[in-house]
Amino acid sequence: MDRAVDAANLATPSVDLSLWGLFMEADIVVKIVMIGLLAASVWVWAVVFEKWSSLRKVNREADGFEDRFWSGGSLEDLFEQEAATPAHPMAAVFGAAMGEWRRSVRVAGADISRTSVRERIDRAITVTVQREMDRLERWMIFLASVGATAPFIGLFGTVWGIMHSFSAIAAMHNTNLAVVAPGIAEALFATAIGLVAAIPAVLAYNKISNDLARFAARLEGFGAEFSAILSRQSEERA
Repeated sequence: MDRAVDAANLATPSVDLSLWGLFMEADIVVKIVMIGLLAASVWVWAVVFEKWSSLRKVNREADGFEDRFWSGGSLEDLFEQEAATPAHPMAAVFGAAMGEWRRSVRVAGADISRTSVRERIDRAITVTVQREMDRLERWMIFLASVGATAPFIGLFGTVWGIMHSFSAIAAMHNTNLAVVAPGIAEALFATAIGLVAAIPAVLAYNKISNDLARFAARLEGFGAEFSAILSRQSEERA
């Protein structure tokens, strides 16, 4: 009896348990899941680096613009230099408010101190902030989606792989650990890849969302201050 068991063990083919070997031995459905999750993971990191670079750039440009804005120079000159063709969000907010104010001033006989002008300026600022933030928030839904769904997609691959492994075990009539382990390892590999994609996506989404909210508050604060400045100038002209 012992010799028969030993013979069965010796007959069990060797299996490559490396990551590449597990992938190559996996069922076609599990392979598709793995490839999709790996592609999502690469895309997640591409989005993370793009957002990190963009936020760093717009904050640096906002610092420089605020220095020029509060330096005491002419707002008209600043508008002509930067806001006429804005290259960053804060210049766009400044340009929208300044453009609305200039149009109001040019209206013959207009009472530029009226509340309606202030409301139009505030509305222009709000719309511009929203548009610029929409542009900066591009692909954030992708990060949230990967963070929420990747573990479940990986789990689907695991369940499918284990079902396939059990079917193979039943067909072979062999419950030897060397037969069972590779199939289960292949299936669990899909869950591991799902977590590799999901964890960075969730962490990046939380960090980038916080940074975006802070930048949005910065734009709104600048817009409110500039609106107050234009309101005072309107009162002085009235």
